[in-house]
Amino acid sequence: MRPPYLQPGQKVAIVAPARSINEAEIKMAVSIFESWGLQVVLGKNLFNTHYQFAGTDEERAGDFQQMLDEPEIRAIICARGGYGTTRIVDQLDFTEFLKYPKWIVGFSDVTVLHCHLHNLKVETIHGVMPLLFPKQTEVSIESLKQALFGQPLKISSVLSVMNKLGNAEGVVVGGNLTLFANAIGTPSEINTDGKILFLEEVNEYLYHIDRMMVQLKRAKKLDNLAGLIIGHFSGVKDNDAFFGQTVYEIVNDLTRNLRYPVCYNFPVGHEKHNMTVICNRLARLQVTEKRVEMQFQ
Repeated sequence: MRPPYLQPGQKVAIVAPARSINEAEIKMAVSIFESWGLQVVLGKNLFNTHYQFAGTDEERAGDFQQMLDEPEIRAIICARGGYGTTRIVDQLDFTEFLKYPKWIVGFSDVTVLHCHLHNLKVETIHGVMPLLFPKQTEVSIESLKQALFGQPLKISSVLSVMNKLGNAEGVVVGGNLTLFANAIGTPSEINTDGKILFLEEVNEYLYHIDRMMVQLKRAKKLDNLAGLIIGHFSGVKDNDAFFGQTVYEIVNDLTRNLRYPVCYNFPVGHEKHNMTVICNRLARLQVTEKRVEMQFQ
C-alpha cells in the first residue's frame, strides 16, 4: 500500500517514539513544514522525559497510536531517533492505519517501524527527522518534500573503487544496521530475498559492525539480495586491539562470492547529506564505472 501523497493544507504530526527532545530542537523543522503549506500537530507527550526517553513507553506509544488512528493526520514524523522505538512497536495497533494508511517518516532507531510496516505491505519514508534539520543540506530536506508530495525521486552517489558493478531491480528495504539485525527473530524480521538492502550506522566499533554483518550473513539476509547499498557509517571506532579491516572490507569479504551489485558511500545515514529513501517501494539500482544511481518507480 502506498499512502496518499500530501497536499497543502493537510495535517502532519510530530511524535517522539524514542529519546527525549525539546521545543527549540524542532523549531526549524516546524517552520519548514509550515512553509510547505502543512499544518503541524504535536503529540501531547512530545516534550516529556522519562530517563533518556521522551516519556514512558505508555506515553510514547499513546502519542503514536493517537496519530495512527486520527484520520486528519496524513503523515507521522518521528522527532528524533536514539533508542526506544523497539520498546513500543508491539504495543501499536495498526488496524485503523491499514484502512487509511499515512506516511511514517524517520530513520536510525525508526528502522524497526520501516521493517515492521514492510511486513504489513505499506511504504514508509526513511528520511531526515526534525532534530537534525539544522545540520542537513537543502538538497536532503528537499528530497523529503519530494517523497511526501509525490515528486520524482532519484538518488546519485559518488563512485568508490570498492563498488561491485551491476544493475538491480527490487523492493527497497533496510535502514540502521543495528536495528535491522535486532529485528531478526521478531515479528519485524524481513525476508530480504530479491530485495535491494541499504544499511547505515553511527558510533559503532568495527568489531560490532563485523558481528552484525556476520549475523545478517548467518541469517541468510545477504545471500539472495538483488543489490546491496552501504550508506554512511559515521563515527566508526576501533579498540586497542585493532580489528584490522575497514567497514568496506568487512562487507566486501562477506559478499565477494555473491552475484549482485554492491555500492559504498551512498548518501544515506547520519551525515549532513542524508537523502530520502522510500522503503518498501520498487526501485532500480545502477552501479557502473561512471555512475551510481537509484531511481524509484
